[in-house]
Amino acid sequence: MAGSDAHFYRAEDGSGLPHDPLNAIIGPRPIGWISSLSATGAPNLAPYSFFNAFNYRPPIIGFASIGWKDTVSNIDATGEFVWNLATRPLAAAMNETSASIPPDADEFVRSGLTPVPAKVIVGQRVLESPVNFECKLTQMVQLSSIDGSAVSTWLVLGQVVAVHIDQQFLVDGVYDTAAAQPILRAGGLGNYAEVLPETMFTMIRPDDR
Repeated sequence: MAGSDAHFYRAEDGSGLPHDPLNAIIGPRPIGWISSLSATGAPNLAPYSFFNAFNYRPPIIGFASIGWKDTVSNIDATGEFVWNLATRPLAAAMNETSASIPPDADEFVRSGLTPVPAKVIVGQRVLESPVNFECKLTQMVQLSSIDGSAVSTWLVLGQVVAVHIDQQFLVDGVYDTAAAQPILRAGGLGNYAEVLPETMFTMIRPDDR
């Protein structure tokens, strides 16, 4: 029976396992592939594995950055960013943008990706990505622990103000999630998962039956 022989530990004591299982258990997780500009216009592109959608109307998405990184600094300065969908064909390029490089180095150049201007905000989106969300910052929150002490992690929330969707992924006006081959972070040193048509299934909520 599930849970009858559980490995138990108090989080503050550590898991006692070779690797902390948190990232693998809460997964796969969507990837926050965020492009931003510095106050002086320097581009930045970086993936974040703590990412999700938080509201429909208005549409609000967010990601968490462990440490005050260039992306957070840029968004704090400009109030704008773009989320780009990470897909299986773009996985290697996305991984290149995770490298720790100087703030003045360009991840678009490093990864061979094409920056194109956003339409509503002052920013750049990844041309090769099939979906881009142009966003304006709504909240930036430094996390805290249960004792009230500050954690060196910032939750960045943004309202989606414009959307770009590759037409090939709209079937009779409905977005085909699996067709775009989105990839998701699955914990470990470098584990990912891909959404495939054969792994999709449908369940109707009781209230909608």
